[in-house]
Order: sequence, then structure tokens, then C-alpha cells
Amino acid sequence: MVRVVAFDVDGTLVDLMPALAELRRLTRAAETLTVADLQHDCIHAEAWLPAGSSVTEIRRAGFDRTLRRLGLDRALLDPVCDVFFDRRFSLMRLYDDVRPALAALRRSYTLGLGTNGNSHAARCGLSGEFAFEVYAHVDGVPAKPHPDFFSRLVSAAGVEPTEIAYVGDSLDHDVAPAQSAGLRAIWLDRTGNGLPPGYEPDAVVRSLTYLPMVLTHLPLPAV
Repeated sequence: MVRVVAFDVDGTLVDLMPALAELRRLTRAAETLTVADLQHDCIHAEAWLPAGSSVTEIRRAGFDRTLRRLGLDRALLDPVCDVFFDRRFSLMRLYDDVRPALAALRRSYTLGLGTNGNSHAARCGLSGEFAFEVYAHVDGVPAKPHPDFFSRLVSAAGVEPTEIAYVGDSLDHDVAPAQSAGLRAIWLDRTGNGLPPGYEPDAVVRSLTYLPMVLTHLPLPAV
């Protein structure tokens, strides 16, 4: 039985597309970039950084990788970082389904947050919404998909892993590692692209609006 529902942030609760659109204005070559591309580049760039690097350092290294991958002039790195860090929080917005879903879920579940990014709940307008919050790169917490990230999440939740449903938009960084850690995993497919082969989330939703209903019908975990 699920007692705790924990959420990823970027792409799940927070829409980063306005900030990404601002980045695209700097160069036409970035028009095909997606939020998933930027997250992918950050994760790969982090592998080459010293342990304990800050989120800002990781994000900058990720943008550097993005520019090199697109064959763009690295002179764009500072302008890109300036736009992202200076205007990210003024440009981003919560998805419309977030507050209603949290309000509905809070009646039956403990709510938590676990994220790799620097999208702190308070800076996203979500102060006081969660019983616990877990942030990668804070207090030695490694980034997803590292299993220790989910160990910290379980510890913060104070229940068994099978009693937690983790909700995220990334199959590789949210769904698969959460399931490997023993959590239930719900994939949020906001784009409606459908589930690719090789993944078996416990449930798939197009909107957080459907979470309360889906959670009551989750199949029992395998014994």
C-alpha cells in the first residue's frame, strides 16, 4: 500500500520551457534542444567533475557539453549561463495541474520531493507543500540515477521503499532507478509520446490530475 508520494521537479512540477525558449533566442542552432537534452548533458558532464562540485558548476559544465555537441562557439557559454541562472526562476512556471493534484493527494498521502536540480521548493513557489525534501549535491546526496539518492529518499520518507510512489518525467533517471531501489514508479508522459520498449513503470499518466485515481489502482508489488 502506498503511503508516500514523492516528486521529481524539473519537467514534472516545473515547466522549464520558457527558460529554454530564452536560450534558443541566443542561437538558431539551439532550436531543436529539449529540456531532456540539457539534463542528459549535465549528467554526462558531471561524471568528469570533481566529487562535491556544486549544482552551478555541474550545470555550467552541462551547457559547455551542449555547445560542443552542437558545434557552437564556446563564447556563448557565459551568455547561456547568464540567461539560465539569472532568469530561470523568473521565467519558469508550475504546470497547471500541480497545485490541484498536491491538494487532492495530501488528503491521503504524505508528500515529498526529490530532485537533482537547483529547483528548491521555496524558489518554485512550493514552500510548505512537502513533508520532506531531498536535493542532490546537498549533504553528500548523489545525483539520480545513483541508488544512494533513492536510499536517502526512503530514509527521509520514513517508510518502506514499496510504500513510496516516485513520480517523474524521465524513464532513465526517475522510473528505472526508483524501481531498482524498490520504490513504485509512475512515469509522467506530458508529451504523450508513449512508452518506449524496455521500460515497465508501475503506471503511466499524462497529467498529475490522474494521480489520485491511479494510485488507488496500483498493482501489488512483486514478492
